[in-house]
Amino acid sequence: MITLTHFLVVSACIFCIGLYAVLAKKNAIMILVGIELMINAAILNFVAFGKYDKINYGGQIFALFAIVLAAAAVAVGLAIILNVYRYYKTVNPDQIRELKD
Repeated sequence: MITLTHFLVVSACIFCIGLYAVLAKKNAIMILVGIELMINAAILNFVAFGKYDKINYGGQIFALFAIVLAAAAVAVGLAIILNVYRYYKTVNPDQIRELKD
């Protein structure tokens, strides 16, 4: 039987992978993927704890809102990265020195 501990261990592993992607990668797209992995790990925690809340289903409801907000954040982040790429011709955050015209 899968217990709460199993969910939490998987979530911690996903969060660590996302944290590594944010800290180690030099590509803005991979940084966004790492942030998305960390958000998904938090959503997995919400759903795992919500599984044991049989009355209010608070975890599942909060997870739905988190999924919607994460999708909106990724759309905005991707739009910003595409505009930065159009101007600087790179997605490497180290090569972008200033954001003013």
